[in-house]
Amino acid sequence: MREVAELNGDGIAAELRDAIHAINEAFGSPIGFRPVDWSLERREASSAALDEGIELTRELGCAMKYPTVTETVSPNQVMRDQLGLSVIHRPCRTYPGVSSNYTGNIDLHVVRVATGGTYEDAGMRIGYHSAVSIRVMERTPVEHAAHFAFRLAERHRQSVVSTSKYTIQRAADGLFEDVVTEVAKEYRNTTHQRELFDALLAKLILRPERYDVIVCPNEYGDFLSDMVYGLIGSIGLGASASYAFTPSHQPNVGIFDPAGGTAPDIAGKGIANPSGAIEAFGYLLEYCGHRQQGSRLIDAVHDCIATGERTGDLGGSLNTMEFTRAVIARALA
Repeated sequence: MREVAELNGDGIAAELRDAIHAINEAFGSPIGFRPVDWSLERREASSAALDEGIELTRELGCAMKYPTVTETVSPNQVMRDQLGLSVIHRPCRTYPGVSSNYTGNIDLHVVRVATGGTYEDAGMRIGYHSAVSIRVMERTPVEHAAHFAFRLAERHRQSVVSTSKYTIQRAADGLFEDVVTEVAKEYRNTTHQRELFDALLAKLILRPERYDVIVCPNEYGDFLSDMVYGLIGSIGLGASASYAFTPSHQPNVGIFDPAGGTAPDIAGKGIANPSGAIEAFGYLLEYCGHRQQGSRLIDAVHDCIATGERTGDLGGSLNTMEFTRAVIARALA
């Protein structure tokens, strides 16, 4: 049994956790959870709560994280800083049966450099009329992101697009593109091309099915991942994975969480859609060596929704645990 940290948060976090535990038990408990209370109440009461979660995740090398409220401190940012998380992976795949403006089939992956950009510097005001911030691009996180993207593409459709505003941000984005191009030479079975970020957005709206893996700097990845989830109909359907790496670009810490938030308006009602959390757990299973179980679980979520077994937010009649049991049935069939 592989032990992982379980970072319990706020709002619907408890309901999502119960769904994941039910799935884990149905699969024969391949994962052992070591829970940490990361509720806002505990984090505000003691800084030791964040430290406990960080140290346990570092020790075990893997965590399942549930939605957390941010007031004074962002747990996600603390994890990135203290664990050296340098890459965020956002898979995006069409959910058949979910209403969306785009009716084609989408299967793409956004690989985001999790550090640098303008997010590292809140900037400063200069008098009344001006403000300034520094934009940072570091070679090592870009190398990690590029290797992750190309290895991902080798398992999919062998295509990587790097995107930025390299014709304008010639220093920062130019470094990003240069590093990705250098890494691309190590992956002879994949194709690589650059696209300007603004042009890429238009192409994604028109023909997203053309894209496989997209790698991009920090803030671009933030914008892009939300946009592609909009294409499939809901940000709440998404899952996210964040990684730290060894010097040889192998992941040595993985943190998996649903892309959606705490949804306080429905917390405690048992009606939350656990799709994003279940898919995140599928990626955790794959990371922990249970690739077949993880893949079956992810496919089961999509199959349930496609055949009308859905929660109320997607037009169905199932509550959280009813949907979870439907996913389990399909995953074990």
